[in-house]
Amino acid sequence: MNKALTAALAATFAVTSLGMASAAEAQSRGQYEQRHDRHNDHDDRNDRREDRRDDRRDAREDRREWRQDARDDRREARQERRAYARWQQSQRRYNAGRYQAPRGHAVRQWAYGQRMPSYYRSSQYVVRDYDRYGLYQPPHGYQYVRSGNDVVLSNSSTGMIAAVIASLFN
Repeated sequence: MNKALTAALAATFAVTSLGMASAAEAQSRGQYEQRHDRHNDHDDRNDRREDRRDDRRDAREDRREWRQDARDDRREARQERRAYARWQQSQRRYNAGRYQAPRGHAVRQWAYGQRMPSYYRSSQYVVRDYDRYGLYQPPHGYQYVRSGNDVVLSNSSTGMIAAVIASLFN
């Protein structure tokens, strides 16, 4: 009977220890899963935080792009205001008196890139009251010169033509 009792106790002990081992294993697995879940929660929080950062970064980049576009638009507008078309047709005609061509020269059509002779740069042909005729102020080193019914924007020292405004005068 001792042997049977010992065998029963041994079996009970084995089953109990096996149950405890599996319980301990389940508990340790549960702790691992909890740790893993906490780690996943931490990753989720980091992902959400990164998403918010990305959203703010995107919004910041959008504002920068908008500012850059606005800056480019202002720059283009300034350049357009400063720019002189090489050849323009006047929208309005003005009375400025009769034109007398320089002695020995006939009235001719000038074009961008040509060079005006020095006698056209004398005070008799230079248009100084450009506001009165709806012209922009000439850039530094340039002047408006009348040639027939046209006005020519030329370099005051070399005579190189930068723009022609056709039919400004009657």
